[in-house]
Amino acid sequence: EQFAGLIDGGADLLLLETAHDVLNLKAGLAAARLAFKKAGRDLPVIVSATMDERNKMLSGHDAEAFFAAVEHFPLAAIGFNCSTGPEGLGLRLERLAARAQFPVFAMPNAGLPDENGRYLQTPETFSAVMADYAAKGLLNAAGGCCGTDPGHIKALAEAVKGIKPRAPRASGPWVVSGVEALFFDEIEPPAMVGERNNSIGSKKFRDMVAAGDWAGAVALAKAQAAAGAHVLDVCLANPERDELADVKTFAPMLARAVRLPLMTDTTDTAVMEEVLKTAPGKALLNSVNFEFGEDKPRAAAELVKTYGAKLVFGCIDADKTHGLPLDAGRKLAIARRAYAFLTGECGLQAGDIIFDTLVFPVAVGGEHAKTAHETIKAIEAIKKEFPGVKTILGVSNVSFGLPPASREVLNSVFLHHAVKAGLDLAIVNIEKLKRYAGISAEERELAEDLVFARRPDAAARFAARYRDAKKGPAAAAAPDASPAEALRLAVLGGTRAGIAEAVAALLKTENPLDIINGPVMRAMAEVGKQFACGDLIVTEVLQSAEAAKAAVTALEPALKAQKAPRRGRVLLATVKGDVHDIGKNLVGIIFESNGFDVEDLGVKVAPEDIAAAAAKSRPDFIGLSGLLVRSCEQMTVTARELAKAGLDCPLLVGGAALTPKFTETNIVPNYKGQVFYAKDAMEGLNYALRKVSAA
Repeated sequence: EQFAGLIDGGADLLLLETAHDVLNLKAGLAAARLAFKKAGRDLPVIVSATMDERNKMLSGHDAEAFFAAVEHFPLAAIGFNCSTGPEGLGLRLERLAARAQFPVFAMPNAGLPDENGRYLQTPETFSAVMADYAAKGLLNAAGGCCGTDPGHIKALAEAVKGIKPRAPRASGPWVVSGVEALFFDEIEPPAMVGERNNSIGSKKFRDMVAAGDWAGAVALAKAQAAAGAHVLDVCLANPERDELADVKTFAPMLARAVRLPLMTDTTDTAVMEEVLKTAPGKALLNSVNFEFGEDKPRAAAELVKTYGAKLVFGCIDADKTHGLPLDAGRKLAIARRAYAFLTGECGLQAGDIIFDTLVFPVAVGGEHAKTAHETIKAIEAIKKEFPGVKTILGVSNVSFGLPPASREVLNSVFLHHAVKAGLDLAIVNIEKLKRYAGISAEERELAEDLVFARRPDAAARFAARYRDAKKGPAAAAAPDASPAEALRLAVLGGTRAGIAEAVAALLKTENPLDIINGPVMRAMAEVGKQFACGDLIVTEVLQSAEAAKAAVTALEPALKAQKAPRRGRVLLATVKGDVHDIGKNLVGIIFESNGFDVEDLGVKVAPEDIAAAAAKSRPDFIGLSGLLVRSCEQMTVTARELAKAGLDCPLLVGGAALTPKFTETNIVPNYKGQVFYAKDAMEGLNYALRKVSAA
């Protein structure tokens, strides 16, 4: 009603400013869209958030999560206003400018008010800081908020005169979000979708919902997040219950409890809309298809445009004979029809669409025997024909009906080949993923015979191999294996079973440091090689890192008993935008084992948070890690923040994409102290030991 009145009154522009809650912004944009429809014309829309000293909105969203929640709308501009003075804008502007396909602006206050409510920042100081942002290519427009007056604006106009405006991105990135944003270019595919909060697929979850055990249902979601899920699947469909009422109860709880993007799995568009109203970011809509015609897909697409979401489209149509397509050709044909319908009639972008090529139980045999291979071929064909879309699968469907012990093996082998074909998202039980690299050659061959339908008796042979086996972890090392070999295999397999016993046996004859630098590090080196060649996914590498950490924990009493001198304090972090912590964890293990106290800040740590932690603890060394190309630039930003905080202790940097040249030309000039590029954990340790010895 407010927007309708503004439109009727002759407004030229709609500005949603000083936003501190993403849900308010989403509601405002949805209302604007509705008002435009009723008026029969659109107005330009600008959104502006306000953030605190932590670079967060009151709802907890940072600049990237704020952007992710609103980037579905064709904005005239996006930016920040109010809050602190211009000095606090740098990091949030850098993040927004790097991602946004829209013009970016800033309208800060003239500093913070004093106790009498006076803003004391002068026009000269205000305009100098803003001009610096403009010169760095971060701004398309600039202005002032509280405390600024005509003098500030005049000085600002003079300061930015002649500076070339920022060039917006040609297109937006692929992103979904909760309180935190998940950019697809920041992860190693596939993105893992936790499947356990699903009433259809999980009896445990269904029983929790029936009993009103919402706390247990939330705990289930938290466990999946802790295990490494990127997205959480939520399905409350149950013929014995009111799905919409359950969603209204559970979705807000889930949004408060976990920071991950949500994927609602439902055929009811009212349920879809309720989740989108509640989700604190860009969610995903699942279970959309042509089974009952085009009305529901059309309605779902309208929700995508109204609230911002990704649409998961299942390759199903209304054909009475082949509605559930078993072959790649039919799957591709339905995907073609859906793509034309969604991008043409419905006005979606390619990046809004995720195709589910569907996988069926291969053990059924008959016409289903070749369906796993056909699904893999369909993924490859769709990715080739429609490069802008993503693909998704409910992986565990492939093994339905097989002996429990065999299902995890088949799921893992099938997932491995689907990812090689181009699978982007995988719906899985993240807590029970079996490691592909840990599957024996014999088991792989049996599973691949079934996946690729290489022989008519493939299902029978595969099932027979596991019929008498119990579901559980992979077999331990052979009984006659040496303690060192048992420890190596445990770390390699990502299991803690047997680690304590192997460590105890080794300590009878070995020095604890030699145990770490021997079997533990040899195993992690092998894990790194398997990851590099695609035999392991990130989640599995993390399991090995946890096993290595368990070995170090078991060795701690012996390490302390040696009474080795403490050599200093190390602060470690994986930089902003990067979730990979394998290398960082190894560095932590090695440094701790060699007499250093280690403080690990975790992953995706913002530059200002690293600087704040370092200023508080005053470490002797700071270590920055990151796998991605973008992480290199984040290390530069972090070095600059550390320097601004007055820190100058040695800075160790490392990561797969980082090079000595980039370190020398980009990171070193932005830091006051010494910067050391370490190609691996041991090189970093040796540098630190040399520095300590020379002190």
